[in-house]
Amino acid sequence: MTKSLITLTIFAEMKILMVCLGNICRSPLAEGILRDKITKAGLNWEVDSAGTNHYHTGDPPHPLSQKVAQLNGIDISEQRARRFTTTDLSQFDKVYALANDVLRDIKKITGTSFDNTKVDLLLNEQFPGKDLDVPDPYYGEEADYHDVYSLLDEVCNTLIEKYGPRSTTQLN
Repeated sequence: MTKSLITLTIFAEMKILMVCLGNICRSPLAEGILRDKITKAGLNWEVDSAGTNHYHTGDPPHPLSQKVAQLNGIDISEQRARRFTTTDLSQFDKVYALANDVLRDIKKITGTSFDNTKVDLLLNEQFPGKDLDVPDPYYGEEADYHDVYSLLDEVCNTLIEKYGPRSTTQLN
């Protein structure tokens, strides 16, 4: 009797939240970049973004964030800023703070609900334990937005590689 071997590729469902201060510069770019990569990889993931401050709630991404995304083939113009809430911890598998001050704000907002198994600095995915910030380009020039885009593009590649499709199950 011969056995046939079938390998199944498992596409894990994930919900990821990107968080910066105002949700108009860094986190909308991170959301747009990761959403684009998820679509291209055929993954069943959800991604969203939020800010720890209320300054820009309801606003579209910063014009330079939109421009740089568009130059890279990604449209983020329909996104709207929203504020991070404690409820987000239960709704997302991973919550990525884009900077240390944002991580402190998340801890303050969530209080005793904070879950360090779900929340981390985004760049720790690419540079484990380095606790690096994604620079805030808000007061910068267009070149700063391009630099942030490149940094986010690389770390989003790391997320796809780390959590993306894997052949994990073999059936006989």
